[in-house]
Amino acid sequence: MQNNNYIEYTFTVSPLQPATDILIAQLGEVGFESFVETEVGALAYIKKEDWSDDMLTSIQILSNPNFTIDYEVVEIEQENWNATWEQNFNPIQVGDACVVRAPFHEKPDVTYDIVIEPKMSFGTGHHETTYMMMQHILNHDFTGKSVLDMGSGTGVLAILAAMKGASAVEAIDIDNWCYLNALENVERNQHPEIKVYEGDATLLEGKKYDIIIANINRNILLEDIPTYAKCLNKNGVLFLSGFYTEDMSTISERCSQFNLQYESNIENNNWVAVKYRILP
Repeated sequence: MQNNNYIEYTFTVSPLQPATDILIAQLGEVGFESFVETEVGALAYIKKEDWSDDMLTSIQILSNPNFTIDYEVVEIEQENWNATWEQNFNPIQVGDACVVRAPFHEKPDVTYDIVIEPKMSFGTGHHETTYMMMQHILNHDFTGKSVLDMGSGTGVLAILAAMKGASAVEAIDIDNWCYLNALENVERNQHPEIKVYEGDATLLEGKKYDIIIANINRNILLEDIPTYAKCLNKNGVLFLSGFYTEDMSTISERCSQFNLQYESNIENNNWVAVKYRILP
């Protein structure tokens, strides 16, 4: 008889970032299928049938001297799985108008009700960068705009952009599981105007957008900003996040080299999300 129990790892991480993001990415590569970020690290889940007690030996960040990562392991019986997931994955409310929730949460009375099944993907809204990018989207007019969500993770930002009235949305992520997860979440939220692709900035050749959203990391953003600038229509807007407040000057300097002017930013727990506009 097949064992459908899950193995739960509780990770305590110091310093919290960027180690938690790296840890989740590396765990996803070896087969962990669900994650919940916590105030001290992350919870990671894998079916017992897919688990072995030596599978963490390939997780490089666990041996990185720059981080301290401790963990505990427990087995969760199948009948308790949904309750455990529900207990650890709480809905996220952004302002008064938007809630991000899992399918098992009660439907809220808000304008933008986003239902996602996170699985291995990033972008549940719990992380400061995703939350701030959602704040930017809520504060900006997307009506009739063409939009790119780069590094889309669960697809939550693309979905919110579509809910805000974007006429066409493309979501791109280099990670296969994120790609598959975004496809599921786009279908779940019934927004066929969102097209999901697996890949990187090389897919953007010859494309144009009114708005680009990129929540990735500092180094990739610095590399891809020239491409984003080239892909923006006249008076186009670029939202960037995935880096710390102290990196904003470096990001802004890079943007200015490609005719992108700083307009505003949101800060949260030393993370920052910045809005730029292409100059005429």
